[in-house]
Amino acid sequence: MDSVQIPPDTTVERRRGLLLMMEKDDRNAKKAQVELSRSGQVKQAREVTITMDMSLLNCSVCSRPIKPPVFECNAGHLACYKCLIGLPYKVCQTCEHGSGFGHVRSLDALISSLTVKCHHDGCGSYVPYYELDDHQSVCSHMPCFCTELGCGFVGSPQALLSHLIAMHAMPVHKVHYGQVHQLRLSLRLSVPRPRCLLHGQGDDSVFLLVMGVLGGVSVVCIRAEASSWPQYAIKLQANGPPPPSSVEGSILLAMKPVTSSTRPGEVAVEELPSFLMVPPTYLAAKRDLQSACILDHLLGDFDYT
Repeated sequence: MDSVQIPPDTTVERRRGLLLMMEKDDRNAKKAQVELSRSGQVKQAREVTITMDMSLLNCSVCSRPIKPPVFECNAGHLACYKCLIGLPYKVCQTCEHGSGFGHVRSLDALISSLTVKCHHDGCGSYVPYYELDDHQSVCSHMPCFCTELGCGFVGSPQALLSHLIAMHAMPVHKVHYGQVHQLRLSLRLSVPRPRCLLHGQGDDSVFLLVMGVLGGVSVVCIRAEASSWPQYAIKLQANGPPPPSSVEGSILLAMKPVTSSTRPGEVAVEELPSFLMVPPTYLAAKRDLQSACILDHLLGDFDYT
């Protein structure tokens, strides 16, 4: 059962196969606001919290929350328009003998008025009910898991940033997009996978720079995997030992997209779409890996030549 917000003046009908059960909360749960009509008269518009079985508003084809425009067959089965156009002859597959669908405009208004609050702590956004799953899959407050083995902390990317700094003393570097940043990963026996945090200035995004077991170095954005915006890219360079070492030089990774994950500590660096492979000679010559990175929005206006 889910709580939704719906204007009380919306007509809710009992349709064939669709029963909407509503019950009002107490007066303290009601919200009232004053609106001015076109005639200049003041009218009161109220919102109330109701409880209903939201599965009654699922599409009979995809079994997900139905999206407007809403269609209904002769037996009362509902279908999204996008699902309907994929049905053979556009007839209901739930009915025993099949039947055609008709557009139910009154349900369009009802479905569009249903809003729910995002369940993720710190978000507070109200979104249309049928968009809740899509919103939560990309929400910037989607819970992320601590990178350290045995730690059960879960929180938003910003909360995880504070946790890693305070509880695990993980080094953090503030980065400005489009600028070169000199970094150093300490190669200690007690730290099998050297890592540090990158804190993006401007949009407060959090990244984990980590070295894999085979010497690969990459960056992971700590956020929902499905997030599509903003997109990020990174350019990495590992510097070899200075003269008179025979391995003097540098290894460069061209600007590549950054992968996102809510479990950055479990990411296998060498399995990412892009990473910088550091030669063993670079690691054996000294105890620290000196590198440089440029982190930016993928669609930025910077020239990295």
